[in-house]
Amino acid sequence: MSYKILDGKKTSLSIQQEIAEEVNKIVEAGGKRPHLSAVLVGNDPASKAYVGHKVKACKVVGFESSIVERPSNITENELLQIVEELNNSEEVDGFIVQLPLPSHIDSQKVIEAVSPSKDVDGFHPENVGKMSLGLSTFKPATPAGVMTLLERHGVKTEGMHAVVIGRSDIVGNPMSALLRMNTEPGNCTVTQCHSRTVDLMSHTLQADLLITAIGKPHFVTADMVKEGVVIVDVGINRIDDPSRKSGSRLTGDVDFENVAPKCSWITPVPGGVGPMTIATLLENTLRAANDRS
Repeated sequence: MSYKILDGKKTSLSIQQEIAEEVNKIVEAGGKRPHLSAVLVGNDPASKAYVGHKVKACKVVGFESSIVERPSNITENELLQIVEELNNSEEVDGFIVQLPLPSHIDSQKVIEAVSPSKDVDGFHPENVGKMSLGLSTFKPATPAGVMTLLERHGVKTEGMHAVVIGRSDIVGNPMSALLRMNTEPGNCTVTQCHSRTVDLMSHTLQADLLITAIGKPHFVTADMVKEGVVIVDVGINRIDDPSRKSGSRLTGDVDFENVAPKCSWITPVPGGVGPMTIATLLENTLRAANDRS
């Protein structure tokens, strides 16, 4: 079967162009440029890279951006004070606290301290609750980005059996909620699998749409999927690759080379879901700025 690529990089660039045009109109009308801030704790290389990508994207679309960097030994109270300052800032429209946080900090406590009106990550319980009820709110950037990616490629999901592997609050749980909504994309029958699922393959073989978010390289193999499946690979894993100058490369949860020939659509890694996460974060920030103006 000849498969087609769900091109997140190209789609993200289109969205960024649309946002940039809207920002130009706002500024020309005398309005304020949207401002996204990020809080970065410690020296985790992946977190630094993610925040760097977000700052770069802000520049592309004409946003103001700022990074609040603190060492990994910051106390929980000190971090909560930073969150409160950003909540009260007139300059900052939306902000994120880059996860994961050091183990001595209660991540949920920090997430709940973020003002729901500036929670452009969509992680605050108020925003999660609104999303679950189908109300207008900031949706978590990665699952919302997946929905946009399907929509912009014309993938009709109504009536599909969607199987989500993973149950994190960042991807698996909100992804399952969005897919079962009475929307397009959406209107799926959803099965959510996880580390305690018995006979995982019996579920994945039924999937018309398979979404993986488990962080295990090449976990999904060709014998686990049926012909014509749509696959969205949210996993980002770094594996050794002596042929690369860096000695490693990024890969997804899916054995792309062997699985892709069975698919109708599939995301690459990198270049699939990652860019869509950033595009959605920018959309959320623009919305936050418009709500505050």
